[in-house]
Amino acid sequence: MTAERKVALVTGASRGIGAAIAQGLAVDHFVVGTATSEAGAAAIAEALGERGTGMAVRVDDDESVAAFFAALAEQDRMPLVVVNNAGITSDNLLMRMKPDEWLSVVNTNLNGLYRMVKPVLRGMMKARFGRIVNVSSVVARMGNPGQSNYVASKSGIEGFTRSLAQEVGSRGITVNAVAPGFIETDMTAALEENQVEMMSSRIPLGTLGQAEDVANAVAFLASDKAAYITGETLHVNGGLYMG
Repeated sequence: MTAERKVALVTGASRGIGAAIAQGLAVDHFVVGTATSEAGAAAIAEALGERGTGMAVRVDDDESVAAFFAALAEQDRMPLVVVNNAGITSDNLLMRMKPDEWLSVVNTNLNGLYRMVKPVLRGMMKARFGRIVNVSSVVARMGNPGQSNYVASKSGIEGFTRSLAQEVGSRGITVNAVAPGFIETDMTAALEENQVEMMSSRIPLGTLGQAEDVANAVAFLASDKAAYITGETLHVNGGLYMG
């Protein structure tokens, strides 16, 4: 790490929004992007080239996270910018939802923040600088039937963001969230055309967002230009939700 290029950690960086965030931050940072598999980590490393690397970690597993941060410390790559993007869904109506469907989503999406953020705080406090950006979702405010587990985890992320922002603000560390709306990803690419049209019809701007739209918002919050913004959720949804 050099003084000019701070290390930025991006979880879930192998595709979609996470990959776009990693590429956006790599302009000014050395990016460590994570995936759940070694193959995914290798793909991230190839995409980033000299501007970063890929590493495998499971944010839902204590031992995996501990080994990951031990490796970062050994490589002198403890991050001063952290983007928590890794997340999963397991949709079902609550009356039919199995315990694992609830627990796996909450353990990855919400408990994963605790695992990935706590180890970096000491270094940020010592540096008197830090940028933490947590990826939420428009459904955290709107709700969504069949996603009570996912919505609960994303709502929890926004509460976590506001609380941590108050704890660490005096040390020059900002903590914010970005809440994407309907974004074109591998998941939406599999939808029928009429389904995409129905989704787009609910958006005042009339179109689905791009992964780069979210990446641009994250890059802003991670920059010096956002030094006086903390505890906020930046909505990137084309007007689908306003509030």
